[in-house]
Amino acid sequence: MSEELLRELAPRVLGVLVRRYGQFDACEDAVQEALLAAATQWPKEGVPDNPKGWLVTVASRRMIDEIRSEEARRRREAEQALEEPPAVPDQDDTLTLLFLCCHPSLTPASQIALTLRAVGGLTTAEIAGAFLVPESTMAQRISRAKATIKKAGATFELTPNRLDVVLHVLYLIFNEGYTATSGPDLQRADLTSEAIRLTRTVRRLLPDDGEVAGLLALMLLTDARRTARTGPGGSLVPLAEQDRSLWDKDLIAEGVELVTGALSAGPLGAYQLQAAIAAVHSEEGETDWPQILALYELLARIAPGPMVTLNQAVAVAMVRGPLEGLALLGTLEAELADHHRLHAVRAHLLEMAGRHEEAGAAYLRAAELTSSLPERRYLEERGRPRS
Repeated sequence: MSEELLRELAPRVLGVLVRRYGQFDACEDAVQEALLAAATQWPKEGVPDNPKGWLVTVASRRMIDEIRSEEARRRREAEQALEEPPAVPDQDDTLTLLFLCCHPSLTPASQIALTLRAVGGLTTAEIAGAFLVPESTMAQRISRAKATIKKAGATFELTPNRLDVVLHVLYLIFNEGYTATSGPDLQRADLTSEAIRLTRTVRRLLPDDGEVAGLLALMLLTDARRTARTGPGGSLVPLAEQDRSLWDKDLIAEGVELVTGALSAGPLGAYQLQAAIAAVHSEEGETDWPQILALYELLARIAPGPMVTLNQAVAVAMVRGPLEGLALLGTLEAELADHHRLHAVRAHLLEMAGRHEEAGAAYLRAAELTSSLPERRYLEERGRPRS
């Protein structure tokens, strides 16, 4: 029996039960018991012909037993639930569960935690470890998220706005894994892999959505560089200095194919444009900075934001010179004054302009502001006076 099979089926079974019974906590407990039963019985008796149906039936019986033990005030729900276990639908309820975990009443942090717990199958301890908080803190966050959903009412509207939230949560999970905001490691492969797996699931359920394809392409093209991003001892290696022979060519090919199809099939979206930029960076030979700048200018019109402007400033510097890039950075002072990336980019552009003393000071200021140890070591090294 494959653990991957149980991990794949868990959110689909949970989605069926939540849709039927509407009690997130109880349904999750029931699914966990069904998974434990499967892990015990299937190796001895063999995997059933319909493993999802088996899990739904066992979990439903657990829910029925739970409902039977409740007080009289729950009798109406108990009578409804004591009917035959629900028929196992052909549809995959993973997307329904994702939409529930990304309920608009939750904060982004709670949406991420609940998604990783219910859909990703990570334990509370694993999620706490990923975000460097105590397990008790993460348990409370997840518990509060479930309570908030229950109070707000479980809604499953398949609307563009809800899909935008789901994609944003998956994007945040990937980014946290690709460049951890704190801790001794630059990246967390467990989080990037989980974000890619979940986005592949959404892509399978919504194959015609261009932004879903764009987000998956962006993740694949970015993750393709993972091996080359760190040197000996986990030191950070910037993009321009990476050994491109270490890049994963299969991921690049898949990402390029995805974004090419998405760009030609429908209206442009922010993830598609970011994936297109990543695709240009993945091309062999000299980087086509004019094309990257054109894409950033288009992205700034479609989805303006300080981080877009920050990256656009680098492209401006590469095409029109560092002074113009610095001028664009000046527009971000109010929004990103305490963000280490603003000072790191400024340092890089000052270095390009030959203003090494100012660049050193900016690198050191960036190092003070980051909580990522690999980034801090890199920035401190760059900020040291050159002999």
